[in-house]
Amino acid sequence: MHLESYDYKAGKDFQEFSFYSEGPNGKIKKKIIYSKFQDDPTIYNLAFGDESSVDGEIDDKAVTDNKDRDIVLATVAKTINNFCDHFGNHLIYAKGSTPARTRLYQMSISRLYAEISMDFDVFGIKDNELYTFQNNVNYDSFLIKRK
Repeated sequence: MHLESYDYKAGKDFQEFSFYSEGPNGKIKKKIIYSKFQDDPTIYNLAFGDESSVDGEIDDKAVTDNKDRDIVLATVAKTINNFCDHFGNHLIYAKGSTPARTRLYQMSISRLYAEISMDFDVFGIKDNELYTFQNNVNYDSFLIKRK
């Protein structure tokens, strides 16, 4: 992928990543954690949000509004590549913390689909059914797999 992204730091286990969003609301630390939640097929959950300055946990309901949404999402996509380099090309599950956030992710995937689909297969889940991702279809969540 050749999308603009932020530099990020991988944790020692390559299941945790962090980077900084920069924009009109300042420099805000973002955190991504991949955690296995299903075997056969192996699926990892992608948790993402602002890192809490209090306990270091992910705040997946924070609204940063730093005017860098596509750069942030491209950075998250690049961490998927890094994660897969260490753990294999497993399915990655992603869902927003709210329906509005899931819709936001879907709009970004749609907008960047030509670029994303070069490296990833993207699927939408709707009513517990799996579909190849299509624009203008509202999904409940997403599965992504590196090609």
